[in-house]
Amino acid sequence: DRPVAGVHGVVGLESSMDDALAGQPGREAMNTEQGDNSVVIPNSQRVLQQAVPGEDVQLTIDADLQFVVQQKLAQYVQKTGAKMGSAVVLDAHTGEVYALANDNTFNPNDPSTVTATNTGDPAITTPFEPGSVNKVVTAAAAIDENLVTPTSVVDVPPQFQNGDKIVKDDWSHPDWKMTVTGIFAKSSNIGADELAKQVGPQNFYAMLGKMGLGQKTGIGLPGESAGYVPPIDKWSGSTFGNLPIGQGLSMTVLQMAGMYQVIANNGVRVPPRIIKSVTKPDGTVVPTPQPAGVRVISPQAAQTVRMMMRAITQKAPYPQDATAPSAALPGYMISGKTGTAQQVDPACGCYSHGRNTVTFAGILSADNPRFVVGVMLDAPDGDLEGGQTAAPLFHDLASYLVQRYDIPVSTGTTPFMTLVAQA
Repeated sequence: DRPVAGVHGVVGLESSMDDALAGQPGREAMNTEQGDNSVVIPNSQRVLQQAVPGEDVQLTIDADLQFVVQQKLAQYVQKTGAKMGSAVVLDAHTGEVYALANDNTFNPNDPSTVTATNTGDPAITTPFEPGSVNKVVTAAAAIDENLVTPTSVVDVPPQFQNGDKIVKDDWSHPDWKMTVTGIFAKSSNIGADELAKQVGPQNFYAMLGKMGLGQKTGIGLPGESAGYVPPIDKWSGSTFGNLPIGQGLSMTVLQMAGMYQVIANNGVRVPPRIIKSVTKPDGTVVPTPQPAGVRVISPQAAQTVRMMMRAITQKAPYPQDATAPSAALPGYMISGKTGTAQQVDPACGCYSHGRNTVTFAGILSADNPRFVVGVMLDAPDGDLEGGQTAAPLFHDLASYLVQRYDIPVSTGTTPFMTLVAQA
């Protein structure tokens, strides 16, 4: 009498869903020669318990897209000298994950390629400080509460005192009058903090939660991190100046893309999912229910933010130039945001001036959203920023997406937008 051995998953989704995939082993009995259990008497085998096949799990992943994202990501990591990279492609309306990739992977059919570092999934397990992609939180709150419009003008001084720290922009400028559109298209830290002050700490903190930050997405993959948002009762004097510019909190690439899915989906956040359906042993297909959406901002506010953030690709003479013309795709209106976040130097416990996390989150296309793409590169060489690294990677991925899914071109072109009203 012996069990019939089964196959079990040991990493990733195969491990977390092992109970469903493996099924139930059977048992069989046989007669053996007396005194020698290794000699089985022919035709004596009989089944005591039939094995039950496991279920089949169908993913939302597009295998061809996954391959291209993996390939492009690895190329950009090598080209920029980054330590690693992650990317995700979401359906703008359903939250289905079409691709979830990291630059470093392994061949499951070749155990020699498996290492301690490439069996993880940093896109969901490894949070980072996002930098300016987090400014979408301020944009969403300020527009939704009717505090400003995209053409509202804000005074943006060269610097200002935030608690015990001085906040500056990444470029030197005198006292400027910037439009709200310009604050995000040029990624002004000072302007974002000025708008966040109008939103207020309580409303800003509430918006972080509604965007899904500080909590797991529930995608169902093992090892998912919730990231970190400091509780408001633990904020110091400088915290509220850091959070709107993407410092002092952390998120995964999947969470980052989820924020922009809110803007793409007319203000409703749909938790991402990667399991499309499960096929039972009898052949019955059970679709995975789409998670209930969470209303974050009004449809009008989401559309306004989406149209405003088309300016991110604007190529114009200084000072009307934006941070990511390299993300532009001819024939399509792109909406999104760059991010360049200083990493913490463990030696001093302070922010490094030479190591950054660069990001880009984009919506394809702004006028008819189909996909949200989030990319992250960890510590590319030198002072390379999101507009020079992550934004071109987004462009390459978007170029493939429009061809593979035959996405219609945008109606009209992205208009010129005034970013600086008075320099």
